[in-house]
Amino acid sequence: MTEPMPLPAARAAAGIRRGVVACLGVAAGTALLGLVAGFLWALVAPRPLLVMTGHGTAAVINAETSAFIAGDGWYCFICLAGGVVTGLFGYLLAVRSYGPVAMIMVLVSALAAALITRWIGEHVGLASYHHLLATLPAGARLRAALALGARSAIAFWPLGAGLVAGGMELAAVLRGRQLSSSGSALAPE
Repeated sequence: MTEPMPLPAARAAAGIRRGVVACLGVAAGTALLGLVAGFLWALVAPRPLLVMTGHGTAAVINAETSAFIAGDGWYCFICLAGGVVTGLFGYLLAVRSYGPVAMIMVLVSALAAALITRWIGEHVGLASYHHLLATLPAGARLRAALALGARSAIAFWPLGAGLVAGGMELAAVLRGRQLSSSGSALAPE
């Protein structure tokens, strides 16, 4: 027969369980947001126009096209927006109550969401692109597959999440210090 846990230990165990559930909820929500962001990126990002030069090969029609940069720009914008949402909800649901471990979970899940966004965006429509590449005759035109050129853009999601959640935590700490210092100034000696 096991003895019941003392009350403080039971409260601590319950707090840890709530913290784990909150962190996993933030991670799952962030991953889902990354999935949606990937489809959004595939939908809005421009793709350069290609011309078939032979069987299975194509070349960019206009080498000075801005479609590559615009595609990366859309990825950065979408990831930054996702990071802001992740940071806001991550702070409200986890970081505020469970501290640094929850903040690490917010940042790790933000990185995972950026990678999910990239993978989904680059794979949506990839099969039809390869089919067209294999079947179109020379001279035919098609749009290139979406690809992230600036690999460092993956950092935008964790950056946005860290700035928002960290900024909110900093504001809460400063507000707490201000309240404690004004309360001690008013206290009688």
